Amino acid sequence: MTALTENTRPTLVDGMGRTIVNLRISVTDRCNFRCTYCMPADNVEFMPRDKLLTFEEITRIARIGAGMGIKRLRLTGGEPLMRKDLPTLISMLAMIEGIEDVAMTTNAFFLKEHAKALKEAGLKRLNISLDALDPEKFRDVNRRDCLKEVLEGMRISAEVGFKSIKVNAVAMKNFSETEILGLIEMGRSEGFEIRFIEFMPLDSDRNWKRDKVLFGHEILDLIRKKHELVPVENSLEIGPASEYDFADGKGRIGIITAVSNPFCDHCNRIRMTANGKLRTCLFSTDETDLKELIRGNASDEDIVKAIKDAVLVKEPGHKINLDDFEQPQRAMHAIGG
Repeated sequence: MTALTENTRPTLVDGMGRTIVNLRISVTDRCNFRCTYCMPADNVEFMPRDKLLTFEEITRIARIGAGMGIKRLRLTGGEPLMRKDLPTLISMLAMIEGIEDVAMTTNAFFLKEHAKALKEAGLKRLNISLDALDPEKFRDVNRRDCLKEVLEGMRISAEVGFKSIKVNAVAMKNFSETEILGLIEMGRSEGFEIRFIEFMPLDSDRNWKRDKVLFGHEILDLIRKKHELVPVENSLEIGPASEYDFADGKGRIGIITAVSNPFCDHCNRIRMTANGKLRTCLFSTDETDLKELIRGNASDEDIVKAIKDAVLVKEPGHKINLDDFEQPQRAMHAIGG
């Protein structure tokens, strides 16, 4: 087999001319937290286990995607470490020709136990969801009292050799203002990049309102009261965050303005739910059922066509700021963060 190179690798391009290189894969909709912006406090209906893609099915889709131009994979949930034997899946994905990077988004609760195995399996990067360092505020947003375990998981992950650890903090009005500088100081001290994400309408309780969002420019104003920031050129062409280095050279932050200034023009990702539904946008109202194809004995060519057809009509952008915006029926935990 001829190895894929930048000259021989196919490209997956949508109808707007955007090249798709990232596939986000949800491995479960289950989570041990109940974050207010993601899940209800109780009575959550989870997907039946037999409806979830198997590791072999996930790997097949990732392999087909790699042959179409996908380079980077990110495992999400729910909490991905609620899925048993996850390092096995990571090792399967890391061996796919053409896949350059396998990353994971996690709440860090289980990292103390699993970080070493994840690293050895081939996981390269971690994004950790952490919205507050104040124990009471942590408990308010996560509905769990386990900040100590989260911080310990982060520490262990750094110790076992993860070089890229980013912290994702959802920015909410009248909540995040007092947490931002503390998170930044932790990041500067521990070598974590802190990324602030504007609160998006993906909560299952459907309580989102625009006036509950702490906007990117407000976050920057707060930070600049204490720190001088230097914008990183062309950061939006690489990922969803506008990035800034600290002028003193000690660290970097990212601001994801998903509501006030979306990065849709540069979007290079698609995502797959735990039950095998391909979504071309976090806010998609349409899905392509890849699980049905796989379990119906579809050929690789059939799956390639389904992916290409879906990507071709990938949304130009979400409609959060338009009158005809329709919140997805799935909440964040059922889509994959």
